[in-house]
Amino acid sequence: MARRIRRAASPGDREQLAHVQALTHMIKEWERGLHRPSPRYRSLYALATGRTEDELFGPERSAQRAEPLGSLPGLPLPSGELSARLAEITGRRVGAGIVTDLAARVHGLRLADDLLAGGDLFVPAVRELENAIRVHRESSHSEQTSRELLALIGEFAQIAGWVASDAGEHDRAAEIYRLGIDAAREAGDRTLESNLLGSLAYQVANVGEPAEGVELARASLDVAGPDAPPRARALAWDRFAWANARAQDRAATVEALGQASAALDQNEHQDADPGYLYWVSEGELQVMEARAYTELRRPLRAVPLLADVLSRYDATHTRELALYLSWLAVALVDANEPEEAAAVTSRMLDLSAEVASDRTAKRAHLVLERLRPFESSPPVAQVLREAPEPRGASLG
Repeated sequence: MARRIRRAASPGDREQLAHVQALTHMIKEWERGLHRPSPRYRSLYALATGRTEDELFGPERSAQRAEPLGSLPGLPLPSGELSARLAEITGRRVGAGIVTDLAARVHGLRLADDLLAGGDLFVPAVRELENAIRVHRESSHSEQTSRELLALIGEFAQIAGWVASDAGEHDRAAEIYRLGIDAAREAGDRTLESNLLGSLAYQVANVGEPAEGVELARASLDVAGPDAPPRARALAWDRFAWANARAQDRAATVEALGQASAALDQNEHQDADPGYLYWVSEGELQVMEARAYTELRRPLRAVPLLADVLSRYDATHTRELALYLSWLAVALVDANEPEEAAAVTSRMLDLSAEVASDRTAKRAHLVLERLRPFESSPPVAQVLREAPEPRGASLG
């Protein structure tokens, strides 16, 4: 189907489409109902199948907005076995089975976030969080099961907050993160509490006051403590490094980056780590190091790191790839290499055009603004002239 959709496009449009592997993942998510394809892909799907768009997708609806937390009882529950079980839990005792189901669903959301952007996942992520809260509130359970459910609420809050932030819903994200922090604290899970504090610190450092981000990131480190899993400590140090880079504290940034690398070097038993740490790796720390050096205007340190990571990065992770390319473009501008920066920007814009991410939209705007002083260069002028309008994450 991915190949049929690409064949249905005109030669000019085909260059703007996801490649077969990435498009295959997108089709799977459409067919699972996790999100709706954009108008471009709906049209091509219709051409490829000989059906009308209404037959395939139903009448177009206005974008949905999730309601405030705690007021979603009227929303339809997710399909499948869990839906039936949720309908039966009120007042009943639940145990390991429902915990296992919820754990699988929260990890499924994390994996979906690897391939989809916040604008696509916002509503289902918040709905899944609400379902987990409902299980805890409306059923009876042992003290152990209660702690496990609270920890899962914290995990759902972490991914839902991350998705909301990527969709540009920063106030909602902060609200969700704080709910998760409370749940993790009540569950006695300091590693999860640290992860949620670090997630909030990362958002605040990006869209709020960097100094406040530094304080939240320091709190994340304190909560994690020396006994947290190495990858959890590496992640907390990484977020502390980023907050300090945003605050333009070079010495603190470099020290934190070193601490993150040292913590990850101690990770000998990854199988025992919480599932939400699956993505913390040497490559991801390398990306953060490069981003921090870019933020500190040290392009000679940033460019080789980013080029190395991008040479082997999974192309199906479109949003992250576009974001990392944006950092490389900025670092190249700072290194006074506008022509190379223009080539990287062109690729970044092609990737981000169909990504419903507020972060990629803002990064695209920033990169273009950084290129404007060099518009006398023909390659730069061409990129500025032909830059597509990035697909934003507006939810109404």
